[in-house]
Amino acid sequence: MLSKASKPSFRTILPAAVRRQLSFFRKPPATTTTQGGVALYLRRARLIDSVRRRLRSSTIPDLSSHLDSFVAVHALRAAPSPDSALLLFRSLPSPPDPHLLRSLATRLALSRRLPDLLPLLPHLRPSPIDLLRWFSAAGDTNSALTAWSSLRSAASADRRHHPCTESYNLVMALHVSTGSHSDAISVFSQMISEGANPNSRTYTIIIDHLIKSGNVDPAMEIFNLLPSMRIRRTSRQYNVLAEAFSSLNRFDDLRKLLAEMEIDGVFPGRGVREAITAMRAAGHTAGTEDYVKDTTPDERIQYIVCSEDEDDDDNENDDRIALKPWMDPGALARALEGWDAGDVKALEEAGFIWTPRMVCKLLRAFKKPDTAWAFFSWVACQPGGFTHDKHTVARMIAILAKHGHVELVDRLLSKVHAEGILLPFATIRLVIDFYGLSKKPDAAMNVYRKASKLCGPISHANCLLLCSSMLRTLLKSRKGDSAMDFLEEMMMNNVLPDLQTFSGLIEYFAGDSDLKRVHKVFGIVRQCGLVPDAFMFQVVMRAYCKNERAALALRVFDEMRSLGLVPDRAAKTLLVKSLWKEGKLREAAQVEEKCESLAQGLPMATPGHVWTVSLLDFKHIYDIYSRCFSN
Repeated sequence: MLSKASKPSFRTILPAAVRRQLSFFRKPPATTTTQGGVALYLRRARLIDSVRRRLRSSTIPDLSSHLDSFVAVHALRAAPSPDSALLLFRSLPSPPDPHLLRSLATRLALSRRLPDLLPLLPHLRPSPIDLLRWFSAAGDTNSALTAWSSLRSAASADRRHHPCTESYNLVMALHVSTGSHSDAISVFSQMISEGANPNSRTYTIIIDHLIKSGNVDPAMEIFNLLPSMRIRRTSRQYNVLAEAFSSLNRFDDLRKLLAEMEIDGVFPGRGVREAITAMRAAGHTAGTEDYVKDTTPDERIQYIVCSEDEDDDDNENDDRIALKPWMDPGALARALEGWDAGDVKALEEAGFIWTPRMVCKLLRAFKKPDTAWAFFSWVACQPGGFTHDKHTVARMIAILAKHGHVELVDRLLSKVHAEGILLPFATIRLVIDFYGLSKKPDAAMNVYRKASKLCGPISHANCLLLCSSMLRTLLKSRKGDSAMDFLEEMMMNNVLPDLQTFSGLIEYFAGDSDLKRVHKVFGIVRQCGLVPDAFMFQVVMRAYCKNERAALALRVFDEMRSLGLVPDRAAKTLLVKSLWKEGKLREAAQVEEKCESLAQGLPMATPGHVWTVSLLDFKHIYDIYSRCFSN
């Protein structure tokens, strides 16, 4: 966190004269208040806070006349217990709103109130993924696995290889919660072999599982591998690791974790804040000064104070509860989407206490860049002392880059650099990735050249990631020649691309039927001492087959087989058809025979991981994970 003295004033980040020159932000605010705007949001927020207060009293009055479905849903989610949630639900008129029913079902599942959950299900007509989610949360293993079987059957009927990644995650988490270690590991293995790419939540489950089992170092080892696999590291992962290091008094490791959090641009969550407090209490204060504000309550926020029994006149408030005012950044962003003059005035009169964390949440929730920019400009001018910091500026830069607003991004980057503020490395890489979507290769290269000035020294591993993003942006912009030149520059600077980057290059040139460059890049892979994985082999094999070079494709297949790898069914079928077409019937029969003899127990070439993760990465993660529970 930046000190107050070093925080950039928004007026220094971008002068008003520059803002007026940008036509895409010139649209004046509307003069009429839209239905469902800020006034409605504020009225609902007051109602929700009132219900939250009442739900903590010993008697819950009839609330049905005061609540619309939005208020009822959010009040139910904020209920202090499942019993109070049920009392609130039963006080509402029938028939209940479907969203309210789903919210109640989720609340009951999370509270493991299965007897109360089951009667709701006939009214909800839940999908198998809903049932899996609720039964997993409720701890009903048999019912959850039945829903899991239904999902797998539906995927098979639709000719899909596997159900969604989240379904695997839910089953993994269920096995972890019941202590079925081998089953959890088996589900992860199943994900890989069936081609369902694990996501951030998958690795959060694995890291949490390892830490709860006392395997902190393997958990950290997996956490450190995630950037090279292009997996975003989450606040939850930082929280559980920080709590583990704090409980073990491993404050040097905690300090390193905080440094990684700065690189990723992640706000410290509750677990991290508590770990920092413990570290400072133990006398390890060096380098934690910027986090002090995050670990202490904001005195400007007016908390809602209530007691466990507000109707008891004799209550001396021994059990007083302080609640933060209810806030939903997504709902508030929807209310502000048109940046209506009446809504802005209502927002000003509401007197919100703006913090960098809240501003970032609101910026993320806006769907239009002009609305995000209008709010970004407006909030910097509000009374109360708010100034933008590196987190809010980084979020605004990412939004603008995503929509291709190069000039404005450049001006923000220049002003931030002039102020001596270092942005998170993850933001710089994200800008380059986003410029690939909007086909802005020159702007991306400009940011790449200035990266170390914008985010400070870059490690060799992060330099590789940045180069990979730059290559990908060049290819998305159809700059194949520039990509090859950049690849040569990388290697001259001793930055060796990884397998997934090479796979991305090969796939691009294969799609252009540029066999000369496919062959060249594939040769570079070998020259660098890298061993191609099954995915890379079959990308090359497909390229040869589609350009009627079956003999070369067969040679790649034989090399693949010598390493104990086999292509997936589609690639094998394409090779056989190509051999038949060229009259190589015996060779085609041999391919069929060899695939059948090697297929047992070997994973297919996982689809969908070009540019991101290789099978070797998956194997590495699996080996670390399974080894911790092998005894």
